[in-house]
Amino acid sequence: MAAHLKKRVYEEFSKVVQLPQEEAPAKKLRLTKPSKSAALHIDLCKASNPTDALQYLLHFARSSVEAESVEGVVQHYYKEQDNSVRLKIASLIGLLSKTQNFNPESILDDTLNTFNTEKSHQVLAQLLDTLLVIGTQLPESLIVRHRLIEVAYKHLSDTYFGVRNKCLQLLGCLGNVDTPLNKDGQGLVPAVIGDAQSLISDYFADQDPRVRTAAIKAMLQLHERGLKIQQTIYDQACQLLCDDYEQVRSAAVQMVWVLSQLYPESIVPIPSSNEQVRLVDDSFGKISHMVSDGSWVVRVQAAKTLGNMLQVSPHFLEQTLDKKLMSDLRRKRTAHERAKELYASGEFSSGRKWADDAPKEKVDTSAVNLIASGACGAFVHGLEDEMYEVRIAAVDALSALAQSSASFAEKCLDFLVDMFNDEIEEVRLQSIHVLRQISTNITLREDQLDTVLAVLEDSSRDIREALHELLCFTNVSTKECIQLALLELLKNLTKYPTDRNSVWKCLKFLGCRHPTLVLPLVPELLSTHPYFHTPEPDMDDPAYIAVLVLVFNAAQSCPTMTALFSDHTFRHYTYLRDSLSHLVPPLRLPGRTQAPGVSGIEGSGSVESAQLFLQQSLSRISTIHNLQDPGAQDLLNFTIRDLQRLGELQTELAGAADFSATYLRCQLLLTKALQEKLWTMAVPLCLKHNAMATAAAKQMLEETYKLEFLYSGLENRQVATIHHVRLQAKALQLVLTARTRRGVEPLISVCEKFLQEVESFQRLFVVELPHLQESFVGKLLDLSPKLSACKPGELVKILQTTLRQSGFLNLKLPKQVQRASATIIEPTGESDNPLRFTSGLVVALDIDATLEHVQDPHNTVKVQVLYPDGQSHVIQPKPGDFRSPGPHRHRLITQVYLSHSAWTEACQIEVRLLLAYSSSRLCKAVWSDSSTEGLQPAEGATEGTIPFGKPVKVFIMPKPARR
Repeated sequence: MAAHLKKRVYEEFSKVVQLPQEEAPAKKLRLTKPSKSAALHIDLCKASNPTDALQYLLHFARSSVEAESVEGVVQHYYKEQDNSVRLKIASLIGLLSKTQNFNPESILDDTLNTFNTEKSHQVLAQLLDTLLVIGTQLPESLIVRHRLIEVAYKHLSDTYFGVRNKCLQLLGCLGNVDTPLNKDGQGLVPAVIGDAQSLISDYFADQDPRVRTAAIKAMLQLHERGLKIQQTIYDQACQLLCDDYEQVRSAAVQMVWVLSQLYPESIVPIPSSNEQVRLVDDSFGKISHMVSDGSWVVRVQAAKTLGNMLQVSPHFLEQTLDKKLMSDLRRKRTAHERAKELYASGEFSSGRKWADDAPKEKVDTSAVNLIASGACGAFVHGLEDEMYEVRIAAVDALSALAQSSASFAEKCLDFLVDMFNDEIEEVRLQSIHVLRQISTNITLREDQLDTVLAVLEDSSRDIREALHELLCFTNVSTKECIQLALLELLKNLTKYPTDRNSVWKCLKFLGCRHPTLVLPLVPELLSTHPYFHTPEPDMDDPAYIAVLVLVFNAAQSCPTMTALFSDHTFRHYTYLRDSLSHLVPPLRLPGRTQAPGVSGIEGSGSVESAQLFLQQSLSRISTIHNLQDPGAQDLLNFTIRDLQRLGELQTELAGAADFSATYLRCQLLLTKALQEKLWTMAVPLCLKHNAMATAAAKQMLEETYKLEFLYSGLENRQVATIHHVRLQAKALQLVLTARTRRGVEPLISVCEKFLQEVESFQRLFVVELPHLQESFVGKLLDLSPKLSACKPGELVKILQTTLRQSGFLNLKLPKQVQRASATIIEPTGESDNPLRFTSGLVVALDIDATLEHVQDPHNTVKVQVLYPDGQSHVIQPKPGDFRSPGPHRHRLITQVYLSHSAWTEACQIEVRLLLAYSSSRLCKAVWSDSSTEGLQPAEGATEGTIPFGKPVKVFIMPKPARR
C-alpha cells in the first residue's frame, strides 16, 4: 500500500514540476545497396521456365558485378533443376571469379561440393572449366592446385569426352611432378594423383580423337610451363602422326618438334633395321612426310615446323629438295657383308656363268632407308601444293633454313625463283622477300635472272618495288646479266613512270656491287666512240639518268672507268651530283679538283672525321658556363651553322648533327630572351623586346617537342635535358606573363601548373637529378620548400633570377640518333596543268611518300592540305595504306579527297605530312625505366603535330557546276 502511494505521489509531483525523463536511445539505421545477386535470386524465383531463367542469367552476365555478389551466385546452383540453367550458372561462377578485389578461394569449397551431386556430363565439364579459371588465378597456392588435380584425376574415367578434355587441360595447366598434398597439407600417396606426364600420355591412345588432341595439347602446356617432357613418349607421338583425324596429327607434329628440340642428339633406332640416327634427323624426316598429308591444315603446320628445325644434318636437309631418295640416305651392305652371307648360305660360284659372283646392289628401300620415301622432296611438294597457305609456309621455312646454311641456300635458289610465277600475288611477294633475305649467300645465273626480271611486268606496285629491293642486294655472274637487268629496268621505267625513284635506287646499288661487270659496257651504255663525236643525250630523259646512275656508282670503285667518259658526261655528272646527291656518289675525276668540304667530309674515313668534328664542336660549346657570358651568342651561332652543314654533307651523322643544332638553337633563343636590356627597363618602354622574348619562348617550346618526338634512339639523359629546356621556356613564359598582366588572380593558376610540372619532372627523372645540380631545375629543387609557400609575385622573382643565373647544360649525345623524315614522291609539284574538278564535288589526289625512322606511323602520320584561302584539312591515312619495305622504312600510298567552291583561276594547294605527338605518354627512354612504373605525367598534357618533310604544291581548279 505504501509503495502504491509513493508511486502515485511521484506521478503527481512530476506533472507539476515536469521532471526531465530519460529518453529512449534513437535507433541507428544502416543504408545498404541491395546486391545484384539478391536481385538475381528474385528474378530466378519469378522465372516460370528454364528459358526465362537463362534470359535473366544472360542479362546478369552482361552487367558489372561487385565482389560481394559473387558468392551469392554460387548458392543458386543447388536450387536449379534444369541442366541448362545449372550449366549457365557454372560458367557464370568462372566468369565472376575474375572480378576485381575478389578472392576466388572463397568459393572453391562450394564449387567442389557441386561435384558430389552433379550427374550431367555437360555441367561437369563446365564445372571443371570453372576450376581451371580459379586455379590459374591462384598459382601460388600449392594446396589449391593439388585439390584441383585430385578432382581432375577422379573424373578422367568419365564416359563423356568433354569431361576428359577438361580434366586433361587441368593437368596440363596445373599438374607437375611435385609430391601432392592433401587437404590438411600432408603428402598424398602418388598413386592417388600420379605423375602428370604419365597420366596424360595414357590418353594418347584414347578412343575419342578430341581426347587424344587434348592430351597432346596438355603435354605441350606442361612444356610451356617449363617442365621437361620425357623422351619415352617420342614413339607414341610418332604413332599419332598417322592418326585418322587431322587435329590429332597437327598437334602431334608440334609434339614431335618439341621433343626434337629437347633431345636433338639422342640416338633412336630405325624400324626393321639395325641402323640408328639422331632424334632430330628422325623427327625431321617424319615431319617432312607430313607435308604430303591429306589435310591442308596439317600440311601448313608441318611446313612451318620444318623451318624451325635448324639442327638437322645437311644430307637430310638437302633430301627435301629431291623427290628421289639420295644414295647417302640408303643403307647398303659392304662387299664383305655380302660375301659373308653367301658363304653362310653354302652357295659358291660354279664358274660356268660370267660374273655370277659379282656384287649385286639389291636394296630393299622400304626396309633400310634412313628417311621415309614419302618424306623425300618435302619442300617440292610444299611449293607445288594446291593451297596457297601451304606454299607460303613452305617459302617461309625455306627462308629460315637457307639463312642458316649457305650450301642449302644455293640449292633452293631455283625453287624460290620458280615461285615468282605463282598465280597468287601474296605468294609471289613473299618469295621475293625471302630471296632478298638470303641474297648475300647466292649469285644469280642468267636463266634465273631472266625469270626474276619477268616479274617487273607485274601490275602490282608492291611486287615491282619488292623486286627492285631484291635487285639492290643481289649478285649476278656475268656482264650479260647486268645488261639484261638494265634493259628490263628501262622497260619497267617506260611502262610505269611512277617507279622512277625506285628504279634509280636499284641501279645505284647494282652499279656499286658490280663495277667490274659494268666497265666493259660503258662505251655501249654512254654511246661513245673513239673517233667520232656522238650527240649529247637529253638530261630530262629518266632512262638516260638511270644509265648515268648505274655508271657513276660503278666508277666509284673502278677509277679507270672515268677515262671512258666524254666531255658532256662530266657536265652531266656535275649536274646530277647537285640535283640527285643521294644517288650519285663523289668521284675523283681526272684534271678536276674537288671542293675542300667534299674531300674533307666525304673522302676516305669520312664518318670518323665527321664524328670527330661533331665532338669537337660540342666540346667548344661546353666551355660556356653562363648564358650571359660575352661571346656566348656568337659561339652558338657559329656552331649551329657548322652542325647544319655537317648534316647536309654526311648523311650518316645527319640525325646527331640536326639534334645538336636544334638543342643549341633553343639555348640561343633563351640567351637572346634573357638580355640585360629587357629586364632593366620599364615594361612600357620595352614592348618590342617583350614581344620578341614571348616569340622566343614559344619557339623554344616547339623545338623541344621536335627534339623529343622527331628523333629516335634517345636515352633517358637526353630526354631529361629536353624536358629541362621545356621547363626553362615555360618559366620564361610565366615571367613574361607576370610583366605584361596586372593583378595576382591570373597568375595563381599558372604558378600552380608550373609547380606541378616541376614536381612531375622530379618524379620522372629522379635518376638524372645528380647530373642537374647546377642547372635551372637543380636550383629550383633546392628552393622547392620555399616555392610551394611563396606568393605568385615572389615566385616570379625567383624564376627570373634563377633563369639568368642558371648555367649552360651540356648535351651528351647517345650512340645513335635518327631523325624522322618524309619524302613525298607523288605528287611531284612540277606540273603546271591544274587538276580540274567540279566545285562541290571531290577529286582524288594520289599521295606516295617514303617515311624514314618513323615509329608507329599508323597512329602518328597525318596528311595536311592547305588551301589558298587559309582552310586546312588534316587526313588520317588508313592502316592498310602503310607498307614496310625494310627496317626503319615505311611507304605511304594513299588518296586524299579534295573539294572546294568554284575559283576564277587555278591556284596552288600545299600538301605536307605531319607527325602527331602527345606529351601525355612518356617517351621511350622513360618507358624502359622501371623506376617510373605507375607514374603519371602532369595534367594538361599537350597534343599537337610537327611538320616533317618538304611540302609539295599542286595546282587545282574547281570549276563552277553546269546548270
